[in-house]
Amino acid sequence: MEDVVKNVYFLSDAHLGSRAIPHGRTHERRLVNFLESIKHRAAAIYLLGDMFDFWYEFKLVVPKGYTRFLGKISELTDMGVEVHFFIGNHDIWCGDYLEKECGVIIHRSALTCEIQGKEFYLAHGDGLGDNDPKFKFLRSMFHSKMLQRLFSMIHPRWSVELGLEWAKHSRLKRKDGREPEYQGETKEPLVIYSKEYLKTHPEINYFIYGHRHIMLDLMLSRSSRLTILGDWINEFSYAVFDGENFFLEQYVEGDTQM
Repeated sequence: MEDVVKNVYFLSDAHLGSRAIPHGRTHERRLVNFLESIKHRAAAIYLLGDMFDFWYEFKLVVPKGYTRFLGKISELTDMGVEVHFFIGNHDIWCGDYLEKECGVIIHRSALTCEIQGKEFYLAHGDGLGDNDPKFKFLRSMFHSKMLQRLFSMIHPRWSVELGLEWAKHSRLKRKDGREPEYQGETKEPLVIYSKEYLKTHPEINYFIYGHRHIMLDLMLSRSSRLTILGDWINEFSYAVFDGENFFLEQYVEGDTQM
């Protein structure tokens, strides 16, 4: 029997549990159905951040819900599929639960790695090339270990509620709940950052990011390509690499070609 080609998949920004997304269970099931459709073709899956709209682990408590998604990624890792989970700016506060219970590999910063002979630079994308003072201040607060310890002292009844409402407000203050459109190569922070990084790291073949909620596939040089993955709120988009070809796709229920 001919061996099935094993692909590597990349996706981000599902924001599971968001109170700004109607029909949350349907939203989660669509993602789970996609993971089910690729499970026999996947060598590895890279989840590049903000898979949850708000995730905060206490020592003995994790947020309720997400059982279908957590069950599916546990099934994948049990099958031998590598599942890499990057923290985003909405799920910064991961402890060891996802590693111990679901078998994922947690990444807390950008990762440079070789995949099937190509060099990849992978990151959620928040904070890269973005000089907005307000965002930088908030990001530093969210990453502060001291503030995290103080937040952990608040009962989950109030702290998780606060986190979910904050995330909802952040989404709804944008027009139609969407991110701004592509700003062009000279203004898009991730493009600017990648071009600058490429000057000192010309070996990078693929820069892949989440965070921006736009689908972008851009050649930076003859041998280097930048991809922003879109999201699993409006685009239901993902990237797939088969060792030779790299595609940015959108998932349609029942479509298992990739």
